[in-house]
Amino acid sequence: MKKNKFCQSCGYPMKKDKKGGGSNADGTINKKYCSMCYENGKFLNPPEIDTAKKFQKYCIEEMKKDGMNGILAWILTRGIPKLERWN
Repeated sequence: MKKNKFCQSCGYPMKKDKKGGGSNADGTINKKYCSMCYENGKFLNPPEIDTAKKFQKYCIEEMKKDGMNGILAWILTRGIPKLERWN
């Protein structure tokens, strides 16, 4: 599997992922999605978040909970619709 520079779900830089990527169902590292998005072969966001637009809103709210400025969170999520998961 090709190693991506950014998570293909949220856009997080893969080199900053403390776990080195998400995990597949068999326990191997997934090089496409980060550990915040993908674990044990499944996406971690709620199932009703099924479009790029909904996921952007979800990510902004999660970043704000972590203390990030809302405008910065909005800027950082603008590329989500272009990522592989959402196409």
